[in-house]
Amino acid sequence: MDLGLRGKIALVAASSRGLGRAVAEELANEGASLILCARDAQALNKTKHDIVSQSGVKVIAVPADVALPGDVQRVVEAGIEQFGQIDILVTNAGGPPAGKFEQLTLEQWEQAVRLTLYSAIELMRHVLPGMKARGWGRILNITSIAVKQPVENLIFSNSLRAAVTGLARTLANEVAAEGITVNNILPGYTRTERVEDLAVMMAEKQGISAAEFKEKWEQEIPMRRLGEPREFAALAAFLVSERASYITGTSIQVDGGWVRGLL
Repeated sequence: MDLGLRGKIALVAASSRGLGRAVAEELANEGASLILCARDAQALNKTKHDIVSQSGVKVIAVPADVALPGDVQRVVEAGIEQFGQIDILVTNAGGPPAGKFEQLTLEQWEQAVRLTLYSAIELMRHVLPGMKARGWGRILNITSIAVKQPVENLIFSNSLRAAVTGLARTLANEVAAEGITVNNILPGYTRTERVEDLAVMMAEKQGISAAEFKEKWEQEIPMRRLGEPREFAALAAFLVSERASYITGTSIQVDGGWVRGLL
């Protein structure tokens, strides 16, 4: 299937590793040029080098922290300076820390809001005018299965990714008539560094090994395994493609059947 992405310009946030990198690689394989950003400059540059070597597309890498509005503006400006426009935005950020309500301070809440909610808002604010002017755009937010079924001990993610979902669903209606789609993609338990780290932390609290804890996760998943980043990226690439032109305002999970709800 030709997704119609060849020649498109995609900004993928937090794309040096994990799901962000997997999405960037998938878009590159479909012929899209890339604007990558992440805090770790060394990891980011390695990702850029690997993608260029594998796909041959044009890629720029801008070290940045998406929790900082000035950094977001700098990334978008660098992308427009290099390519002239941004057709596709994939919002993403490192997961906020785990913890229970009474353990968390107001300062931690403020940091989590900047990372998870404000980063998406700022990225959207900066790319929307150009998308409107051209009458075409794709915005895809990487959120979490937590917005459909809250995950124990992840109150930041349960709360703030739900806020991003509400933002996206409302924005989708506001810009639909201008050729712009806004969707959310919800990763389940996927084999990334973030999930590996979370497994170690949760296992320590329960006095078991990380392998034993991951096995408990797998038993909760009907497919009885963790997802692979490439499986997640395949849907992401479709949702930002020309072929997905009548899909907007949706939140679709990639979770092996973990979410038990009907919708």
